[in-house]
Amino acid sequence: MVRWVVIFKDSEAMLAVRAERKLRDAHVAFARAHPELRIGGGLKPDPDSAFCGAMWVVEVADKDAVERLISADPFYFPEHRTYEIYAWGKILEDQSVVL
Repeated sequence: MVRWVVIFKDSEAMLAVRAERKLRDAHVAFARAHPELRIGGGLKPDPDSAFCGAMWVVEVADKDAVERLISADPFYFPEHRTYEIYAWGKILEDQSVVL
């Protein structure tokens, strides 16, 4: 398995998507149903700001699998959200982290 980091950048219009409870619940259910999405969450410039994007850490075999996961997410609206995918290596591979 390869570890990937996905950085999402949102347009301001994505805030309206985030505000829809039904979509947010579907997004959370999607994340729970996909254990390969190891951790993720919204990004803000500072704690009191609005969300401007998100980050995921995904463990799958290849980049195509990451893109399929992104496309299937109920929170992915290509007109409001762009992303970049990076292969990622953890500096302290022998240590576990609990967040």
